[in-house]
Amino acid sequence: MDPMNAQQVNLQSSTEIGEGEEREGQSFPIELPVLPLKNTVVFPLTVLPLIVQKPRSVRLVEDAIVADRLVALVALKDPQVDEPKPADLHTTGTLAIIHRLARSPDGGLHVIVQGVQRLRLDEFTQTQPYMRARVHEAPDVQEEGVEIEALVRSAADLFQRLVGLAAYIPEDTSANPLETSNPRQLAYTVATNTRMEMTTRQEILEADHVSDKLRKLLTVLTREVEVLELGNKIKSDAQSGIEKLQHEYFLREQMKAIQRELGEQDETAEEQRELRDKIEAASMPDEAKNEALRELERLSKLPIAAPEYSVIRTYLGWLTDLPWNKTTEDNYDIARARRVLDEDHYDLVKLKDRIVEYLAVRKLRQERRASDEQADADLALDSTDAASTPAPAHKDTVPGDHIRQEREGVILCFVGPPGVGKTSLGRSIARALDREFIRQSVGGVHDEAEIRGHRRTYIGAMPGRIIQAIRRVGTRNPVFMIDEIDKLGNDFRGDPSSALLEVLDPEQNREFRDHYLDVPFDLSQVMFITTANVLDTIPAPLRDRMEILQLSGYTEDEKLAIAKGYLIRRQLRENGLHAQEVAFEDAALRRIIRDYTREAGVRELERQIGSVCRKIATKIAEGTANQVTITRDSLPSHLGKPPYYYEAAERTQVPGVAVGLAWTPSGGDILFIEATKMKGSKGFTVTGQLGEVMRESAQAALSYVRANAEQLGITANFADLDIHLHVPAGAIPKDGPSAGVAMATALASLLKGVPVHDGTGMTGEITLRGQVLPVGGIKEKILAAHRAGLRTVCLPRRNEHDLEELPKDVQNEMSFVLVDRVEQVFETAFGNSENENLQGRVNSDNSGQEQGRP
Repeated sequence: MDPMNAQQVNLQSSTEIGEGEEREGQSFPIELPVLPLKNTVVFPLTVLPLIVQKPRSVRLVEDAIVADRLVALVALKDPQVDEPKPADLHTTGTLAIIHRLARSPDGGLHVIVQGVQRLRLDEFTQTQPYMRARVHEAPDVQEEGVEIEALVRSAADLFQRLVGLAAYIPEDTSANPLETSNPRQLAYTVATNTRMEMTTRQEILEADHVSDKLRKLLTVLTREVEVLELGNKIKSDAQSGIEKLQHEYFLREQMKAIQRELGEQDETAEEQRELRDKIEAASMPDEAKNEALRELERLSKLPIAAPEYSVIRTYLGWLTDLPWNKTTEDNYDIARARRVLDEDHYDLVKLKDRIVEYLAVRKLRQERRASDEQADADLALDSTDAASTPAPAHKDTVPGDHIRQEREGVILCFVGPPGVGKTSLGRSIARALDREFIRQSVGGVHDEAEIRGHRRTYIGAMPGRIIQAIRRVGTRNPVFMIDEIDKLGNDFRGDPSSALLEVLDPEQNREFRDHYLDVPFDLSQVMFITTANVLDTIPAPLRDRMEILQLSGYTEDEKLAIAKGYLIRRQLRENGLHAQEVAFEDAALRRIIRDYTREAGVRELERQIGSVCRKIATKIAEGTANQVTITRDSLPSHLGKPPYYYEAAERTQVPGVAVGLAWTPSGGDILFIEATKMKGSKGFTVTGQLGEVMRESAQAALSYVRANAEQLGITANFADLDIHLHVPAGAIPKDGPSAGVAMATALASLLKGVPVHDGTGMTGEITLRGQVLPVGGIKEKILAAHRAGLRTVCLPRRNEHDLEELPKDVQNEMSFVLVDRVEQVFETAFGNSENENLQGRVNSDNSGQEQGRP
C-alpha cells in the first residue's frame, strides 16, 4: 500500500463537522476499502488533506469516489514498510468521507478527507488490487460529570498556551476548541493540531473512553508547553547577552569619540598603531603580512574585554617577533674554522672535514655568484645598443639556475655512543661559523604538536618547539641541534618523527607551516644537526633525509690525549684550582682509563678526574697541601679500589669459556660465553636472557660441533651428556647472530677439554656448514676488545674493509685473524695454527679453499 504524506490544516468549520455527525447516524458499512497511512493518524470529527501517489492507492480512491466516498483510514505500524500487508496495519482506524479530489501533474491525487467514526478491522476480504476488510463500529465512551469537565478545561487552557508559544499553530486556531462543548470533539481537534509521536496519536485513537484520551492529551500538552517555554527562555537569555555586548561596544565607541575630542590618548589605539608599525618593519613575506594585517583589522573591531582580543594580540606578537629577514653573517675563514674545531675536540677528522667542506662550498658559491652577477651586469651595459637581440647565456650558467632556489640548508646526523662529544661538537660548529646555536632535546616527545604547534582554536595554544627556538635565538640561520632523535615517541597524540620529515628537508622546509602561525616560515638556511645513539629506531624516511656521520668510541691513547688537552683543564677551572697546583702523570691517567672506567666516551673519565680534583681542592682549602702530583700508585687513595680489572685471562683458564665481542648503543663490549657439561640425556640449556636469534645461534653452534665431533677430536658421547650454555650478566637482554663463532668455540673447548688462549676474542655468525659470515659494528667491538686487554681477534674475512677505520695505534697493538670457516677460529683459539699472524692480517691457507670457503 502507498505511504501517505499528511500535512496539518486549520480546524474546519462547525458546518463540516456537523455533516460528519449527521453521517454517523446512517447505516455503517460492514466492508470498506482500507487505505494505509504513513506517518499520520486521522481522528474522527477532523478534516485533513492527504496525498495519494501509488497506483494501487490511486485506484482505491477512484473506486471509492464512484461508490459511497467512504474509506477506512488505518495507520501503518512501521512507516518504513513500502508494500504493506494486512499484518502491517493497526487494528483500530477511522471511517472517513472523501470530500474533494484533485489530480496532480505527476499522476497522484490530492484528497481532503473528514473523519467520522472509530472502527476496528475484523478480517480482510481482498488484498489486490487494494485491500478491503470487514469492519465494525467502535464508538467512543463519553462520560459526564465534574471530572470530565475539569479535564476539558485543563486541555483547553494548555492548548491556548501552546498556541501562543508554538509557531506551527496559527493563532486563530485557539478559538475553535474553546467554542465546543463536546469533550470528544475537543480531544480529537486538539490532538490533530498538537505535535506528538505517531505512537501517541495511535494510543489516543485506540483509547475507548474520552477521559482516557484527554488524560493522554494533557501529558503531551504539558510536556510540549514546558519545552517551548524553556526554549523561549534560552533564546531570550542569548538575545539579552548579544544586546549587552552591543551596548558595551556602543559605549566604548562613544568613549573613544569623547577621548578624541578631549585630546586624551587611547591606549588601545596606541597599541594597535605599534603593532602596525611592527608588522611593517618585520619584512614578512606577502602571505604572512596580509594575514597579520587582517588579524589586526579584526583586533581593532573587538572590545578589549573580549576573549578573542588576547588571542589575536598574542598571535600578532609571535608574528612580529620572528626573525623573518634577520640572519648572521657566516665566517668563511677555513683556517679559523679548523683551528676552532681542533681547539674544542680531539680527533673526529671525518666530521671536521665535513664542516670545512660545507664552509668551502658556501664560500665558493657566494664568491662566484657575485662574480656572475657582475658579469651579467657588464653584459647588459654592453648590449644597450642592441636591445632587441637576446643576450647570450653565461657559459658557466647551470641549467635551472635562474630559479634561484638553491639549497642553503644542511642536515647532519651524528650517531655514536654516549660521551663521545656529539652535542658539544654542535656548539663548536656554531662557533666556527659565527652562528647562533640552539639545542632542543626531543627524547621522549610523543605529541606531534611539540614540533608543529597547536592550532589557535585551542585554549593556551602555542607554536611548536622549532618556531619557539627560532624566535628565542633571533636569527633564521642558526645551527639547530635536535638531540636524541632516536628516542622520539609515537602514540595516539601523533607521530613527531613524521612531523620532522618536513623540517629536515631543505626542499620542503622553505615553507614550513606551524599549526599556530598557519603562514610559511623559511627554515632552509638553518643548519640542522641531529644526534642519536642508534640508527635502528629512526624511521627510514627520516633517516633518508639526513647525512649520517658515525662517531665511534675512543681508544686508550685518544682518551689520554683528550684528558690532557681538555678534561683536566676544564675540571681544574670548575673546581677553582690552578694548573701548577695539580699534576697528573700519564701512568695515572692510563690507570683511570683502564681500571676506573669502562666506556666508549669520556664522561666517566671526566667524572673521575673531577673527583680527584675535588679531593685535592679540599686539601688545599684545609692548608694540608699546596701542590699535588697524581701518580699511578697514589690513585687509590683518591678514588678508592678500582671497580674494573682485566679478567679475560683469568676466566679463560678453564675449558668451556670463550670471549665474544658485542655491540651496544653505548659502544662495544666483550661477552664471556661459558659452557659446562654433566651427565644426562642429550639435554641443551641456554640461559642469560638471550633473544631468539642468539638462541638459534647457540643451537647452530652445538649442531656443528656434534656433526664434526670426530674431525675436532671430540670423543664424548653426546647421548649421555647434558650441556648448559650461559652468557653472564643475565639481567641484561642480549640478541644477535654475531656470537655464533664464540659459542661454537666455547662448546668445542668444553668437549675437547682445551682452554681458549687468553687474550683472544672473536666475532662472526656461524652456519651449519661451518662458514663464518660477516657482522656489523666491527670498529666498536675491536675498540672494546682493545680496552679489555685482548690482543688477538678473529674476524670474518668479509669484514676486512672495516679494519681501515681503526686508529693506527690499535692496528699496531693488535693482531687480526681473518677467517672464512670456524676451523680457522679453532686453530687460533686452541693454538694449533701453523700459519704466521702478521700485524692486523693473516694470509689464508689453502685448506680454507678446499673446505669450501665462500
